[in-house]
Amino acid sequence: MFHPEEATVSHPAPPEEPTGVYIIDPVRSAIGFSARRAPTAGVHGNFTVFEGLLKLDGVCPTRSEAYLSVQTGSVDTGCPERDARVTGPEFLDSATFPLMSFRSTGVLDAGDDRLHLAGYLRVKDAELPVHLDLEFRAASREACGRGRVGLEGTLTPWIAGPGPGGNATPGPGGVPISDRMKLTIDISAVRTRPGQSR
Repeated sequence: MFHPEEATVSHPAPPEEPTGVYIIDPVRSAIGFSARRAPTAGVHGNFTVFEGLLKLDGVCPTRSEAYLSVQTGSVDTGCPERDARVTGPEFLDSATFPLMSFRSTGVLDAGDDRLHLAGYLRVKDAELPVHLDLEFRAASREACGRGRVGLEGTLTPWIAGPGPGGNATPGPGGVPISDRMKLTIDISAVRTRPGQSR
């Protein structure tokens, strides 16, 4: 005979909030860019070599941090001549400045699995204040037990470079800033094991 008081109902465990240090997985991540020098001219491509980490606090998301480093010489636009121009002294000057980096300085929990990051993007020898809105995808766990998170967002800073016709606008530290670059970030990151830094 069935007794309701003896019945047990199993409830799914609440989703685990991602917490800890997560290393960006370059195989499952992508960093794209678009840049324009004029309203009708634009360049689109990807950076193929990058690394970074996320320090996530699921209990208090505003304590989270993000760091990203991109090799400026890893540009891929699908055209070798255009790659050379983008990585050359006219634009990114990767021979002199091989890295472009982002570091967060503050995080705001925007709700609905969204974070609003304030930080600095270092391009050439200038640090540009930027804002980055990130949206989290559902956290998951790999067969080996490690946690994985996904996030995506768009960052639009002013980038150091010569202005059209030489009429550049001075930027931080007197560096000319005129070209517009938008970075599109689609990242998958894996939680590190205790004692693992990379």
